Amino acid sequence: MSSDAGAGERRGLPQGGGVGRALPAQLRVELLLLLRQPENLLVILVLPVALLVFFAGIKAVPAARGRPIEFLVPGILTLALMSTGMVTLGISTAYQRYYRVLKRLGGTPLSRGTLVAAKAASVLLVELGQVGLLLLIAGVGFHWTSAGSWWLVVPLLLLGSFTFAAIGLTMAGALRAELTLGGANGLYILLLVLGGIALPIQQLPSAIQPLARALPAAAISSSLRAVMEGHPLPVFSVALAVAWALVSGVAAVTLFRWE
Repeated sequence: MSSDAGAGERRGLPQGGGVGRALPAQLRVELLLLLRQPENLLVILVLPVALLVFFAGIKAVPAARGRPIEFLVPGILTLALMSTGMVTLGISTAYQRYYRVLKRLGGTPLSRGTLVAAKAASVLLVELGQVGLLLLIAGVGFHWTSAGSWWLVVPLLLLGSFTFAAIGLTMAGALRAELTLGGANGLYILLLVLGGIALPIQQLPSAIQPLARALPAAAISSSLRAVMEGHPLPVFSVALAVAWALVSGVAAVTLFRWE
């Protein structure tokens, strides 16, 4: 969905001045890399919004409270996290490594910790905008409200953000840029179809339902759905989501290569 091939052309890179100046400067660069490509905007904004409006409009999915939007909002929020963390961040970072941008940054006073912090902050800012936009559309356009507690929703969103960003960085660090491009897009489609995002897992063929329930998208979306519908926190789904976060985090740290 996006090659971000222009990632090699870095302008305005911070050249020192301490973390206090380097972090905001690098954060600005990372935000530009995430948002300047039309393909990235398609994945980050257009697709989640279009899928929410489309599936809510055709009323093709069941919902515990009688309306498709109740089922769709948690799944589309999960999709938004996948779009930014796994697809856009993963692909853009892979091409930064391919064009040796990360290697050149290593020769500047910018520390790796500051670079990682800037990438994390840029992802969180973009996802904050995504979540706000999707909730606004759901609330204004479809009169959606959450029956659950937001103090449980926010940690689940952060957990999903970390998990999908770690998966994206694992692919970016372990695979060639072209393989990351294909792998991230293919995994995005797989999780969209099987992850309980726009289609209930119960409607999938019975043979693949156990696999679908074990996927990170299903763990995050089902946890969000239960909390947003006012049900108790689903222990198994949350435990599975935490396990995915730990595994993907360890994989990202272990397999990521800077050049």
